[in-house]
Amino acid sequence: MKLKAAEKAVGLGKLSRRDFIQFVMASGVTLAAAQAMFTRAARAEPKQGGTFKAAVGHGQTTDSLDPATWSNGFTFAWGKSVMGAPLVQISPKNEIIPHVAESFEPTDGAKKWVAKIRKGITFHNGKTLTADDVVATINYHIAPDSKSPAKGVLSNLVSVKTDGPDTVVFELSGGNADFPYLVSDYHLAIYPSEGGKIQWDKGIGAGPYILESFEPGVKLTAKRNPNYFGKTYFDAVEVLSIIDVAARTNAYLSGEVHFIDRADLKTIDMLKNAPDTSLYNVSGTALYSAPMLVDVAPFDKLEVRQALKWAINRQELVDKILYGYGSAGNDNMLAPSLKYAIQPEPVYNYDPEKAKSLLKKAGMENLTVDLSASDAAFPGGVDAALLMAEQAKAAGITINVVREPNDSYWDNVWIKKPWCQCYWGGRPTADAFLSISMAADAAWNDTKWKNPRFNELLVAARAETDEAKRQAMYAECQQLMHDDGGQVVLMFNNYVGALSNKIGHEEAFNTDFDHDGGFMYERWWMA
Repeated sequence: MKLKAAEKAVGLGKLSRRDFIQFVMASGVTLAAAQAMFTRAARAEPKQGGTFKAAVGHGQTTDSLDPATWSNGFTFAWGKSVMGAPLVQISPKNEIIPHVAESFEPTDGAKKWVAKIRKGITFHNGKTLTADDVVATINYHIAPDSKSPAKGVLSNLVSVKTDGPDTVVFELSGGNADFPYLVSDYHLAIYPSEGGKIQWDKGIGAGPYILESFEPGVKLTAKRNPNYFGKTYFDAVEVLSIIDVAARTNAYLSGEVHFIDRADLKTIDMLKNAPDTSLYNVSGTALYSAPMLVDVAPFDKLEVRQALKWAINRQELVDKILYGYGSAGNDNMLAPSLKYAIQPEPVYNYDPEKAKSLLKKAGMENLTVDLSASDAAFPGGVDAALLMAEQAKAAGITINVVREPNDSYWDNVWIKKPWCQCYWGGRPTADAFLSISMAADAAWNDTKWKNPRFNELLVAARAETDEAKRQAMYAECQQLMHDDGGQVVLMFNNYVGALSNKIGHEEAFNTDFDHDGGFMYERWWMA
């Protein structure tokens, strides 16, 4: 009991490192064990104060405060745990947590959802958040001319209306038992509105931090919102965009930042052995892919798409690019850990001879294709492309690796070049993932694949309440994607970074996205 009391005192900042270690060692514990116990105890109790600094391997000079444009890891957390506050949050157990909406209730077979808005929430400018702001925010993303990726997520939303100052009614074209998960999408932070139009240009939200400065593709700083309706601990946060992994690593090792994502796996031992450092290693639903535009030759031929899938040795990519921090893909966007996920057959193992026979059938032996690659797509992207090119030679395929610039990669390459690289952060449900990435009219359908049967099943599965039938529908969706689609899922990657022991956090992390699901700015604290 005395040890528990001492650990509690450390967590509350009432017992020094020296005194704790002397106390524990007097009980026969080794120095190394005593130091480890102190670190755990110091990080265990949340405290308020300090400035959290993170360097992320994302960002570009075209980044904007417009939530409809957020597309990378520099911007995605702004609506989750920096300036913005969404209707709901996701817990580490992948459960819905009421947030701006204090409740979400279905009626009419889940075709209608009624959200009660938490009273007393104010935006950073002092304006009270009401149902009108929620409606204006949602309408901004689903408007006919909207380019927001959230439009695809909310594709079956027919209307959103107020029913008084604190109630919002969502009407869907069909039942959707997962609808509250959909409004957790990181683009959907609630903004102040006027005349039905949201005001996003100053970055004013209702979230835990108030924007102080923003340099696109460089840096964002924000200070704690004293009127935040939830819990948060840091006095301020700084988010740096550092694409170059060596520069990002040096920023961490020099003490400039407390956290970096996308660690260089080739030199991971250097981070493992750095003083006061814990490896941030989280297995989730994220993946690295190589999408082909199926409406552009030669990828419009099914045999070509399948040949390229058989010509890639994915396990070798896992071994040499991820250094084992992940698993091989099989052209199914849903990670094995996600509900309703299956392993489609046949598994795309490396088989150059099968690739050759498919190309012969298509009359396209000695195929030559370009693959746009960049480390902005994912760490080691260029190395992965070069390895793929080497693997494909055995199938008589020449892959010309086109090295694209890191800056503006997502604007100028992705969904524009016929074959390129991409990464996908996870989503909490099968419907959310498939709706944003594979649905025919989704803004982020990065293969332009439009399979009528797939889209029919996707809509039907949302409303199906029979679990066995729903499972069968999602299974067929995944098989169609695997057999016919242009999505080459190379690897499911772990989120790997470095985290200073000066930072405390809950025991479990969110796994749907990096950065503790985007919540690290709100949920972490200074140890």
